[in-house]
Amino acid sequence: MDTKKELKNTTYAVLGVLRHGRALSGYDIRKEAETLRYFYWSPAQSHIYAELRRLEGLGYVRSEHVVQDGRPNKRLYRITTEGQVAFQVWLNTRPLEPTVVKHPLLLRLFFGDVAEDGRLAKLIGTYIEDLDQSLGQLAIVEEFLADDPDKEYEALIAQWNYLRLASEKEIAIKILSQL
Repeated sequence: MDTKKELKNTTYAVLGVLRHGRALSGYDIRKEAETLRYFYWSPAQSHIYAELRRLEGLGYVRSEHVVQDGRPNKRLYRITTEGQVAFQVWLNTRPLEPTVVKHPLLLRLFFGDVAEDGRLAKLIGTYIEDLDQSLGQLAIVEEFLADDPDKEYEALIAQWNYLRLASEKEIAIKILSQL
C-alpha cells in the first residue's frame, strides 16, 4: 500500500500553503490557511502540526529548529522538491472527489419535527445574520484582492464565495418564510 497516494485534500492544502518555497512555522501556515475557511477547511493548530509531521515523514517537507532570543524556539517548514512534485500531481492529474456538505443548520432542520416552536426560525435568523457578516468580510477581501495582479486566483475564490453565500442567504430567507 503506497501511503503517498492516500493523502487527504487537507494534507495537500498544507503543501499548497508552502508551495512558494518560503520557510513557515505551523502558526504561519495556520494564518496563511485562514482564507480556506470560506470554502474548504478551518484548520486547528494541532491539525496543521499533524499534517506537517506526516509530510515530513513522507519527505515532502523538511524542517529546521530555530532558536529565538526572548521568545520560544520554533520550527520552520519548507516544501521539498518531492513535495512540489506531489502537489503538482495532485493539482493537475487527480480527479475531484464528490463535494461533501456538512451543514449544521441543515442537520437540525432535518430533525425539525421534534424542535421546539420557533427554534428553527431563530436558528435560521441567526444564520442569515452570520451570512451578512461573512458577506461584508468577503466584500472587503474582494476589493483588496482586485488591486493585486498576483492574487488573481484568490480574488476568484473570494468572488465565488461571495456569490455562494449570497445565494445561501436567499435560500435561507425563502426557507424561513415557509416555516
